[in-house]
Amino acid sequence: MELLQEAGISVPKGYVWQKAGSKDVEMKAQVLVDGRGKGTFESGLKGGVKTVFSPEEAKDVSSQMIGKKLFTKQMGEKGRICNQALERKYPRGEDYSAIVMERSFQGPVLIGSSHGDVNIADVAAETPDAIKEPVDIVEGIKKEQALRLEQKMGFPPNTVDSAAENTVKLYSLFLKYDATMIRNKSNGGRFRWSCAVMDAKINFDSNSEDESDKDAAKADLNYIDLSGNIDCLANGAGLAMATMDIIKLQGLGTPANFLDVGGGATVHQVTKALKHITSDKKVLAILVNIFGGIMQCGVFAQGTVTAVKDVEIKIPVAPRVDSGLKILACDHLEEAARMVRRLSETVTLAKQAHVDVKFQLPI
Repeated sequence: MELLQEAGISVPKGYVWQKAGSKDVEMKAQVLVDGRGKGTFESGLKGGVKTVFSPEEAKDVSSQMIGKKLFTKQMGEKGRICNQALERKYPRGEDYSAIVMERSFQGPVLIGSSHGDVNIADVAAETPDAIKEPVDIVEGIKKEQALRLEQKMGFPPNTVDSAAENTVKLYSLFLKYDATMIRNKSNGGRFRWSCAVMDAKINFDSNSEDESDKDAAKADLNYIDLSGNIDCLANGAGLAMATMDIIKLQGLGTPANFLDVGGGATVHQVTKALKHITSDKKVLAILVNIFGGIMQCGVFAQGTVTAVKDVEIKIPVAPRVDSGLKILACDHLEEAARMVRRLSETVTLAKQAHVDVKFQLPI
């Protein structure tokens, strides 16, 4: 609902409903799957979408919803709680519309039907080319396309502009948040002078590129952000994975990233890599594993010096190298791993005590 409002799309007013008792509202179980209208509550109530017309009826229905599990065909034995209600609207008609990615069109396509209360799959089977409007992925949607779609769906002249504006804004939302689908079972709930999006569902692309990954890719770094607390940096994918394994094996915590600077890394790339991973607020320490036969350790050293000069590194760095730099050097990977564990524990204790720790590295 907030995403739709942010995009300037007309929607019913809504509020979080945490207790029973209201009047003249549409109550919907907020679940992330289809089929709630045909679901069943553990209380025995049939359907996760109910319209009530009196305070007494609202209290009765909501008492059977709130705090009760809703079972649907898609969810199986899992249950979700109804926790949101929308203001009552009186649409003069309900429609179905969607924006999806379509391989045959090599881009997004608008889909519409004037039968909002039926299965869109049935409509598509009976009239497969009834209402489809491909959108050029480069040029984007045009107002004329949206108007053409709404006119085919039978919107009257006094509401067609409002419906088209909602469609254009939905497409902008589709692109902005890397959505794979936006569908509205009652898109364009028709009122006398306007339309409103009353029942939207949005699927997002879980494979969309992370901004942190994009930033690393610009420096030709093989980087994947993870959810752990120990950063690792290595040259070579196999060595990087082995470094991640040793972090878990030594009980250090969990890897915060996969970072392979490659065998031909430059000073600039090493500097960029260190700047990148030290900007992660959840990281307690960094374990560096450089194999000199693939990459010159001097390049890593120069990159480290440059990074330290440009950015104040407040977390300990434990590299597996041997040099005269002001770093905690180790001859063996397991020794470096144990050192990172001890240092990360120190940082954790300092954070818990709200103490700022500054590490004085030996020469």
